[in-house]
Amino acid sequence: QAGYAKFETFPIWDLPLDHPVNMAYEAATADLDDVNMIDHFHLAAYGTRAVNYNRDLEVFPLLSALLEKLTGSCPYKSPTDMGVNMVGSCISNDDVCREAAKQEVIRRYFKALVEEKRAGTDSHESDHIAIIMGKLGIDRNYRPVVRPALEIERKTKNPGSAIELQDGTIVTGKTSALLGPSAAMLLNALKLLAGIPPKMHLLAPESIEPIQKLKTEHLGSRNPRLHTDEVLIALSVSANTNEYARRALEQLQALQGCDVHTTTILGSVDEGIFRNLGINVTCEPKYWRKGVYQKR
Repeated sequence: QAGYAKFETFPIWDLPLDHPVNMAYEAATADLDDVNMIDHFHLAAYGTRAVNYNRDLEVFPLLSALLEKLTGSCPYKSPTDMGVNMVGSCISNDDVCREAAKQEVIRRYFKALVEEKRAGTDSHESDHIAIIMGKLGIDRNYRPVVRPALEIERKTKNPGSAIELQDGTIVTGKTSALLGPSAAMLLNALKLLAGIPPKMHLLAPESIEPIQKLKTEHLGSRNPRLHTDEVLIALSVSANTNEYARRALEQLQALQGCDVHTTTILGSVDEGIFRNLGINVTCEPKYWRKGVYQKR
């Protein structure tokens, strides 16, 4: 006889409603208007509080009636009943999970702000997540890389970026005539990880200038500064003859899981590079120049 059940990861039914992990789920689904709620069907049937969300609760009477019509009876007394979820039992360090969840909420907040800026929509989604942040007692500056990036922008009057390495060290990057802030930050981080002196140039200006010329004179780009993908390609070419470049390139894997914040919205290429490196990126909801809606 056929039946129905589902794997349900979030929200975690046997964690408190206000646990940061469950609140991170609500932040992640703010675009769907999901709201975590106590499963009143489960409470009535078993006297046990279980966490579920609005859409599951709304559709349960319909699903229950459908199962009853198809199979003759409904085996479930609540939407929580029909979900297979043991995630709560897998948490070995609650403090680590709570902190990770708080950081995820902030990342979702910045993502919502950027999407609203790109689409020109209202702040409904980011407002929802801001309320969640308030309940958790955190704000945007709880993310360690936000203030350093903004400080670089304040000092230089140009876009800045910051990355937090695995040991908590913050490395920044500023805009220059040769490099965008994300590319500069990436090189600075690799130099630090490889034990290379900060003033040592991994890429000589004469190796950067031909790339800039190609971009502006032949590929139609208005921005001569190198982006992260171009810097990594140039670095890999230099690694054949430059010991420092080789050492820096070997540190790329150490960036996986690091956090980055930039003071302007990244283009799709830079976004893709950070994603491929396993770096968590957030951006301020503004473009470097007004009217910029292009990939780079």
